[in-house]
Formats: sequence, structure tokens, C-alpha cells
Amino acid sequence: MKTPFICPRCGNKDPDYIGIKNGKPYCRRCIAFHGEMAPPVSPKEKTVKLCLSYSLSEEQKALSDRIVFNFKRGVNTLVYAVCGSGKTEISYGIIGYAMSRGMTVGFALPRRDVVIELYDRIKSAFPGNKVIAVYGSHNDDLTGDCIVLTTHQLYRYPKYFDLLVLDEIDAFPFKGSDVLVGFFRTSLRGNCVMMSATPSKQVVEEFRKPGHEILTLRTRFHKNPIPVPQSKIAIGPLKYVFLIRRLLRYRKEGKQCFVFVPTVAMSRNVYGVVKYFVKGGDYVSSKREGRARIIADFKNGKLTYLVTTAVLERGITVANLQVIVFGSDNRIYDEAALIQIAGRVGRKAAAPDGDVVFLANQESEGMKRAIKEIRYCNTFL
Repeated sequence: MKTPFICPRCGNKDPDYIGIKNGKPYCRRCIAFHGEMAPPVSPKEKTVKLCLSYSLSEEQKALSDRIVFNFKRGVNTLVYAVCGSGKTEISYGIIGYAMSRGMTVGFALPRRDVVIELYDRIKSAFPGNKVIAVYGSHNDDLTGDCIVLTTHQLYRYPKYFDLLVLDEIDAFPFKGSDVLVGFFRTSLRGNCVMMSATPSKQVVEEFRKPGHEILTLRTRFHKNPIPVPQSKIAIGPLKYVFLIRRLLRYRKEGKQCFVFVPTVAMSRNVYGVVKYFVKGGDYVSSKREGRARIIADFKNGKLTYLVTTAVLERGITVANLQVIVFGSDNRIYDEAALIQIAGRVGRKAAAPDGDVVFLANQESEGMKRAIKEIRYCNTFL
């Protein structure tokens, strides 16, 4: 009996997505991914020094040590921690351990913007080591002590990583993508650490199996409660009235605000209305040219507000930030998405609170569940 073809890059074995060219099978699912592959590297122990301007909390340190312990015994770890708990900082211990022993280390994320943000943080934490970023149009150098990359770029690293940290596992476009999940699996030759504030039931069940462990952290590092969202019901034009009044108030108080909208078209349209009433804003989406510059201007305080799609849902930390979700009853905003968005607020110890407003025609189940979950996490304080 003929052995069925399994794609060596993404693991696809569905015959509907397998073609034949010149008598040889190929995978239609990942054929669009092509480019230079990472060259092999020889293991070499390295000097590693972690440089942080702060100390980990007792809970963070305990989780960090447990991850290293698991890695040494070949156990994969899921870090199930609330937004703002310091998941990235918790991973520094295992990253440093693996680099010091000459192992190949990767830190993968679904989105380009977050890769760029995290690359700067890891590079600063390990200034004596070669930390590189690999994402679309930025892939000239493929080897380093620690490779921070998008999940799309994992195809360049077959059976490569001794340690692969994967953050935001529930985020688009990784979530629900058989191809990207396949790239993750085939790039791993050692053990993984997966991290999320809102992992799926499927992932949780996977990590309950032998050879896996789930570590939980329900509180933020600064020990303040997660701001609980407020639901504001407003129909039609009344949503704009509320939004404009609230942005004017924030501008007067010197506070910055993200206004999340469900679609690219709405990012343009909502900003197109609001800009005539509230100055000092802009909008971003996956289609917006100059997005990196606009985000940098916001972080540097040059802008008061940004109308944004899900591109700023994760991985961005701004002090004293306020959040309004315009049309939070849209079906794109499930419980996980709304929890992540709410998690943008109160991340800094110097500004641990702020407003999270769900602005909608009616209160959806996703809104109700997100508020309930955030309140539950606050009971652990």
C-alpha cells in the first residue's frame, strides 16, 4: 500500500490540498511560502547576562524557575497568565538558560508589529547576545542567539529550535491556521513554551497530557486589579456623540486613548467623523501605510488618540491609556478578543487603572463573559 504524502513543512496530509508536479507530490496549502532557509548552526556555549531595570515578583520568579525545571526534563509548558502579568519577563529565564548552552532559541508571535516591539525588549534584556528579528521583508539575517519572528517565518526553520517560545497563541492569524500551526510543529526539535491570557479549550486540553504542564498567573505584577470594562449602550449616531465627548474629556485630562473598531473600513470612517471634532488623532489598520510611524508618534505622545483595528489588540504597552471599543457587540469581538483589548489598560505600576468602555447597540454574550472573567481574575488579589 502506498504511503500517503505528508508535507514536511506544514504537516498537511489532506489529499484535497496535495498536487502532483513532474511526478512528485507537493503541498498546495503552503506553496506560497518560499524563500531562503536558515543555515544549520553548531552548538556553542555563550556568555549570557540578563539586564533588567526591575526585579521579578515572587510569583513571576517562581514561574520562571518552574519553566526552566520543565525544560530540563523535557516537559512543554503553557503559561496561562492574565494580560499585564509580565509573561515576556517570565520567559527570560528559560531564554537565557538555553542561549548559555548554545541551543537554538526562537520567540514566535503571530503579528509583525508585536515582533518589532518584542525584539527591542529582548535585545535590551540581553545586550551581550545576538538577538535578531525576522518578519516579512526583514529576513536578510536568519541566525542569532535568539530569533524573534512571526509565525509565518517559521517555515524557514525546519527541525531547528531546541527552545521555541510562542506567545499570543490565540491571536489571528495563528489561531485557526492549520498551515501556521504546522510550521510551529515542524520547526520544533526540542521543547516549547506557549503563552496566552486566553488559551482555547483545545490548547488547555493538550497541555493536560503527559509531558506537558500548565502554569497559571491570575494577577498583574503590580498587584492592582485589572480595570473592569463598562458597557455603554448607544444606538446609531449616539455612539459618535458619546465617543466624541469622551475623547474631548481625555484630551483635556492629558490622557491617551485607543478606539478599537471591528473592520479596516470602520477605522477610516470613524476617524473621518471624529477628526472634525477632536484634534490630535489618527487611525491605523493592517492596510494603513506608515503604520509604524503613526504608532511611534502615539507612543511618543504626539497623538492623543488612535482609531485602530485589532493590530493594536496585543503586545503594546502605553502608560495611562484609556480604551473604547466602538461596536463591541460585533461578532468579531468574542470573549477572548475583548479581554485582550481590555488588557491594554492599567499595565504600568505608575498608572494601574483607567477606563475600558464597551460601546455597543446592545450587550453581547462576549461582552458579558469578558467582564465576568476579568472580575473573576481580580478575586485573586
